[in-house]
Amino acid sequence: MSEEIQMWTEKYRPRRLEDIVDHEEIVNRLEGFVAQKDLPHCLFAGPPGTGKTTAALCLAHDLFGEHFQGNFLELNASDARGIDVIRTTVKDFARTMSLGDIPFKILVLDEADALTPEAQQALRRTMERYTRTCRFILIVNYSSKIIEPIQSRCALFRFPRLNREDIIGMLKFISEKEGVKLEDDGIEAILYVSEGDMRKAINTLQAASALGESVNADAVYKVTGKARPEEVRQMMELALSGDFIKARERLHELLINYGLSGVDVVRQVHRETFNMEIPEPWKLRIANIVGEIDFRMSEGANEEIQLSALLAQFGLVGQGKEKA
Repeated sequence: MSEEIQMWTEKYRPRRLEDIVDHEEIVNRLEGFVAQKDLPHCLFAGPPGTGKTTAALCLAHDLFGEHFQGNFLELNASDARGIDVIRTTVKDFARTMSLGDIPFKILVLDEADALTPEAQQALRRTMERYTRTCRFILIVNYSSKIIEPIQSRCALFRFPRLNREDIIGMLKFISEKEGVKLEDDGIEAILYVSEGDMRKAINTLQAASALGESVNADAVYKVTGKARPEEVRQMMELALSGDFIKARERLHELLINYGLSGVDVVRQVHRETFNMEIPEPWKLRIANIVGEIDFRMSEGANEEIQLSALLAQFGLVGQGKEKA
């Protein structure tokens, strides 16, 4: 793969535990395992793009050194989620001896919350039988989707969303290395669309950099298909003031200019509700309305009708006439 088209998320991925930022407590625990040359089964849980897979790779690199390739296997459970994979690929890897002075290998199951219940039961037995020769690291977004018998066998690591300063630092570091001019409004836009997801932030920077000489807010919103937050707030303010027709016109502009779906609009409206300077009771009523509209759309209701109903109910909130 040429340098020009290489994914920056892989190019700038940390290779050692000491390179990981914003997860000091987790890194300290993992470095303790490396120092002891021992490791329990682990469950890494948290939102996307917070460093779970990277932490597993860095742990394996620090633990195995030059024997990394022969002692490490990563599978994506969302691609191979059936019981046959557990009985064949996973079992075959887990039952063989490791190379080097570490007496076990590491098998990472990424997106393990996609495993079927039957596959999880088979995995439980495999984890029991081959603990001496293999340690499992299960990576999930939602730990509650993993059955209790597996959870009880694992040390739990919860990865929070990355903080603002660390994401900004990484974006500036990459932009300097790649010769990309990163504007201040571009940084703010990337932070807005990524919501603490480092992978999404870096991918957005790379995509926006391909549009022109500098990465600014216009480029970021263009490549991500997100509306500017101030435009969403303006539409909501028009609706709350009772100007339903203008609010609906602004809605159509957002749908056309940004190519948003109805669900995208509802989610951005929900997010901007809490950034608006409106009375607290209004926010409560709007949140309730948005939840109802989101449910209707998820059930297959017509998007155009539901978005119009959303704006109409905002107008009733502004007039104090909304339904109880």
